[in-house]
Amino acid sequence: MLGQSALTRASGSSSENRVFVYEVTGLRQSDQTENSAYPLRTSSSIFIQVPYARMNDEMRRITRLGGNIVSIRPLVNGEPAPSENTAHEG
Repeated sequence: MLGQSALTRASGSSSENRVFVYEVTGLRQSDQTENSAYPLRTSSSIFIQVPYARMNDEMRRITRLGGNIVSIRPLVNGEPAPSENTAHEG
């Protein structure tokens, strides 16, 4: 067990720094979303930065609020990584 906890901590430390960007459409304003720290619009996509450890919770929250996750990309050097469709153009 000691070996397992040491390995878990070692692998967990690198994932703690990972952040992903969710592109979300279809979020609607409700009593629950009015308490959020950012405004919601239904007319276009919004981008939400999510730490690796909170990805599942955030997916559930978005679904509960009626949103659709269009894409999930890692945040690299402060910018979302390009999607695979545009990364190989040209």
